[in-house]
Formats: sequence, structure tokens, C-alpha cells
Amino acid sequence: MTKKILIWLLVIFFVENVSVTQAQQPTKIPRIGYLSGASLSALLARIEAFRQGLRELGYVEGKNIVIERRSAQEKLDRLPLLAAELVRLKVDVIVTAGPPATRAAKEATSTIPIVMAQDTDPVGSGFVASLARPGGNITGLATLAPELSGKQLELLRETIPKLSRVAVLGTSTRPGNAQSLKEIEIVAKAFGVQLQYLDVLSLKDIETAFRAARKGRAEAVLMLGAGGVATSHRTEIAELAIKSRLPAIYHRSEFVEDGGLMSYGASFTDMDRRAATYVDKILKGRTPADLPVEQPMKFEFIINLKAAKQIGLTIPPNVLVRADRVVK
Repeated sequence: MTKKILIWLLVIFFVENVSVTQAQQPTKIPRIGYLSGASLSALLARIEAFRQGLRELGYVEGKNIVIERRSAQEKLDRLPLLAAELVRLKVDVIVTAGPPATRAAKEATSTIPIVMAQDTDPVGSGFVASLARPGGNITGLATLAPELSGKQLELLRETIPKLSRVAVLGTSTRPGNAQSLKEIEIVAKAFGVQLQYLDVLSLKDIETAFRAARKGRAEAVLMLGAGGVATSHRTEIAELAIKSRLPAIYHRSEFVEDGGLMSYGASFTDMDRRAATYVDKILKGRTPADLPVEQPMKFEFIINLKAAKQIGLTIPPNVLVRADRVVK
């Protein structure tokens, strides 16, 4: 009996000590890398939307999750170094704000999960095998930007019924823009609209493009995704359009909020908020290969009446009534 009691006491002692040791071990706090080509100040609304998405899932930055933000500040050649830095930090997931950042993250790691907050054409860019079955360490959200570009031209023509010449500003090296241009050309041909494509590769190209648009007698401007340059200089672009008295439509609502005339496209802030759900699933054990790439669920058509007044444009009632939001 004495021997049995001794054995039980030893077992109890061992179990209690293991429990105490486990209790004393600190809980590992997940670390998320957020990588962008544009400046963080230009992405404040998107980053806050991502943080909100995390909060809705029970993650509080600084408490039970850490976010390591890295920005190339428009110098995209810095992205590989920043991506490599996040890999060295051994983050659990890398969230990318756009295609250039995704490319850099993909080249930096094949093992750390990567979540695209938005991408125009993830299959065409070679990031995933298919939307339904990504197949590697990358998943996230696609913007459907090419498919929406034709709709943007339609909205321009409805706003300016006699529209005949449109300057299309974009970055030729940006994935998805070539397909966007094809979609625009189909609509332009149907409406008898002539297109003038103007390449924007750097900051200095923006003003040059608007001068060329005026010289080419453009009656409106359609702005394709132009990467970090356009994102970080939305106000300047909107002001140039107003100064040139050219009605312009953009792919993101932030351009309208910074003085642009109108925008139509997927809600980027909504996509960043939804990117948090991917992070949550991955932290709970899911793999990117098995998480289908989502397509936009929320689209926005926004009109800025103040900008319309500045260029002497009257928005037709049938167009105005379709706006999801009107800035006055």
C-alpha cells in the first residue's frame, strides 16, 4: 500500500509540474507582414480596413497579433529587399497590397503563406494555378479589373453622350492592364470611340500624359491601375484632370475622395477587410493551396459633383441616380 501511494504521489507531482510548466510558457503571438509598393500614408484607409477585419475576428494589434508593415515608398526595386526582410523575421503570413508586392513576396519565399489583398489577374501573373485551386503558397482576392474597364468606358459615354475621343492612362508593365485595354477596345469599337493610350511609368509621366491628352483632343480620361505611382499621387492626378477640364473616371474610390470626378470598381477597402479572413484561416491551419481566390463582392460607383462643377460638366440624371455615393 505504501508503495502504491508513493507511485500515485509521484504521478500527481509529475502531472502538476508539467501543467505548471506549460502554463508558464508564453503563448506565441502571430506576426503578419504587410508589404506594399505605395507609401503607407496613401494606404491608410486600406490598412485600417485590414485591421478592422482582424478585430472582427478577435485579433487586436499589439495584444494577440503583430503587424510588420513594409513599404517601398513607390521605389518598387526595393520590394525584394523588404520581402526578404519579412522572411528573415519569420512572419507567419505575408499580406500584399498589390501585384508588384506579391511578385516580390513570391520570389522571396515558397513556404510562408502569402495573401493578396488585391490583384488584377492572379492567374495571368502566375501567382496561382487557378482561382478555384491556387495550388501553391499564395491565395487572396482578385479585383476583376479587366472586366470592369469596359464598364468604366460605358459610364463615361453615358455621362458625355457625344463622347468620341478618350485618353487611357495606365502602366504598360502592370499585370492585367493589357487585358483591360482589350476590354476597353471592344466597348470603344461598339460606340465609335477613338482611344489614345498614354503610358505612365513614373511620376514625371503623369503631367506629360495629360499634356498629350490635351494635344490629342481627348474629351475624357480613363485611368487604369497604375500601381504605386498613381496610388501615392491621387490628388495631383485629380487636379491635373480638373486643370485640363477633362472628365475622368478612375478604378478606385480614393481618387474621387481626393478630388477626382468619378470612379467605378471593386471596393479596395472591402477587399482588405476580407483579406483578414484568409489570415485567420491560415493561422488556424488552412493552407493557401486549398483556399480559393475570391472575386469582388462589393462594387462602387461614386460621383463628385464639386469636381463636375469645376470643369463645367452636368451629370445626366440617369447617371446620377445610379451612383452608390455622391460627393458634394
